[in-house]
Amino acid sequence: MRLVFAGTPEVAVPALDALLASDRHEVAAVITRPDAPAGRGRRLVASPVAERAAEAGIEILRPERPRDPGFQERLRALAPDCCPVVAYGALLPKPALGIPRHGWVNLHFSLLPAWRGAAPVQHAVMAGDEVTGASTFLIEEGLDSGPVFGVLTEEIRPQDTSGDLLTRLALAGAGLLAATMDGIEDGTLQAVPQPTEGVTLAPKLTVDDAAVDWSAPALAVHRRVRACTPAPGAWTTFRGERLKLRQVTPAPDRAGGAPGEIEAGKQHVHAGTGSHAVELEWVQPQGKKPMRAADWARGVRVEPGERLGG
Repeated sequence: MRLVFAGTPEVAVPALDALLASDRHEVAAVITRPDAPAGRGRRLVASPVAERAAEAGIEILRPERPRDPGFQERLRALAPDCCPVVAYGALLPKPALGIPRHGWVNLHFSLLPAWRGAAPVQHAVMAGDEVTGASTFLIEEGLDSGPVFGVLTEEIRPQDTSGDLLTRLALAGAGLLAATMDGIEDGTLQAVPQPTEGVTLAPKLTVDDAAVDWSAPALAVHRRVRACTPAPGAWTTFRGERLKLRQVTPAPDRAGGAPGEIEAGKQHVHAGTGSHAVELEWVQPQGKKPMRAADWARGVRVEPGERLGG
């Protein structure tokens, strides 16, 4: 089939690579978000998908809005049979949805209808799910509500961060998306409507969502830190300044003090929660690089009774 691939971040690159490597399909162009400012100099930087497409010598479309008539006119001229999508990052209007004859097929990182929305992996980790996966489905106007072509499952390991899990799902999902394109071309794959029960939503996590509530149980604190790593980055405060939490581990053998209360030893740092303590492994003070929590505690000279989170 003739394909136009839509995607933006690094997590979409494995799927693009899988389609480029296929001897059954032609990737005629990619659609990605416009170049965005990044780094201290805030210079414009191309998306990872745009960079990969440039390496492959593929046409790159960067519409400000997919409803722009000029973009839709160019898409019609490209005459795609199907538009596979991975984390594109913009809503597709109804006129654009009707351009490819087989529609737009999204690779979504959850077992639909669970965790529809922008942050399915983060919400699965935060909720304590033991298994998640990826789904390919036909995009329609509703939020991730279209009929499903295929699924795969992936275990959520006890120490997985969202970054760890998303990396595995991106690699496995690339194969699922390529197989879905094959099945659509063959006519051997039919999309099945999603169940009406079991729908959960996964809106994008904000910086405020990443703030740790030390009155919550230790397991909930652990899940929130893992879910928000690497982005938006779990955090708390200490002496009025923000402190990022890169890694924490439940310490069920330690009762801990009051919520957020710090107990620092030569080789460890524990903090109280609503249940037992958690051990802080890696932290990042404001304006500094990540460091071991014990090194941080020695540097700031934590006093007895001091707390995280104000």
